[in-house]
Amino acid sequence: MTNLASSELASKENAPFSIKPLMFETFVCTMAVMAFAALAGPIARVIGLEAWQVGTAMTAAGLAWVLMARFWGRLSDKRGRRPVILFGLSGFVISYACLALFIDFSMKTAVAPILAFIGLVIGRGVAGVFYAAVPATSAALVADHVTPKQRTAAMAGIGAASAAGMVIGPGFVGLIGAYSLSIPLYVTAILPAIALLVLWRVLPKVEQHAKPDGHSVSLTDARIRRPVAVAFVAAFSVAIAQITVGFFILDRLQLDTSAAARAAGIALAIVGVALIVAQVAVQKLTWQPQRFIMFGALIAAAGFIVAYLSLSSVMLWIGYGLAGFGMGWVYPSLSALAANSVEAHEQGAAAGTVSAAQGLGIVTGPIVGTAIYGLDYGLPFALIAVMLILAAIWRSPK
Repeated sequence: MTNLASSELASKENAPFSIKPLMFETFVCTMAVMAFAALAGPIARVIGLEAWQVGTAMTAAGLAWVLMARFWGRLSDKRGRRPVILFGLSGFVISYACLALFIDFSMKTAVAPILAFIGLVIGRGVAGVFYAAVPATSAALVADHVTPKQRTAAMAGIGAASAAGMVIGPGFVGLIGAYSLSIPLYVTAILPAIALLVLWRVLPKVEQHAKPDGHSVSLTDARIRRPVAVAFVAAFSVAIAQITVGFFILDRLQLDTSAAARAAGIALAIVGVALIVAQVAVQKLTWQPQRFIMFGALIAAAGFIVAYLSLSSVMLWIGYGLAGFGMGWVYPSLSALAANSVEAHEQGAAAGTVSAAQGLGIVTGPIVGTAIYGLDYGLPFALIAVMLILAAIWRSPK
């Protein structure tokens, strides 16, 4: 009996690595993030917050991500992927649940708006600190267990799960939010807890990554210069596209408020579907990451050029669909390119650096996009189209 139990334990520890648990975790956490974003406006109205205060709370999470991603990635190189992922996700689950409770309490009681604002900033910031550990360490975990030729496809699987969460999250909020603003927050707080239990059960207990040798990836490391630059450009572009689409529809297409909200929602939903389709296509093709980045960035740039020229909702939707499809090739490929560019003991640091660059793009994109929007309604689309073209053709020195 003892030998049988030992044999079963060994087989579990040596079970083939699967990205499905990471896909589930990514899906539910993206749903949670998107649910909060979709409810931010109505919640602010109930509590009595201004738009800039909600924007500040959203920015707090992005800044925390930028500041902590490299730390968590490098820590996973030293301490192992499993403990860092589980610790980070545990912190996210607890902080998001506390944030949901605080928001519900604020909406049901006469909490002073300034206190609600402070609570939102702290809650979002703490959640960002912990969640920064998850995507960076997950990418390093994939790099540990998946061969270089298969990494782009594996990253695309995780990316498709994230895109699905982007589509389903707002849809779920739309269905339930009309009846309660609290229930969607509580439901999306429970889902990451389920993901935590799944990962605790199935993540490899035996680490396969190489131990650090005293050297680590620096912020200016030439080997990952291109994936870091592309990560920033991609996140920067998506952030601008998300923040300006509603204003563009109101001002350029001259739709009324309700029609503009519907058109913007359809545009973002099309982006999510296009991301899923593109990342499924990545899994079927055998291209190298550099080729996916080049063609993906050019397709996305073409999409934003179409958006810039749009004179109707349909034309805008086509542009956003093209942009989403192109991004679906860029995102998994830049993670794979970074992983393929460094040694085994540097995977966590490299993934954390790429994740930090994405966080920086998410934080700065809305600021720049809204600043230049006043000069010309289509200028943000023109800017990111040019940046994507440069990202497609630029090569970092070897």
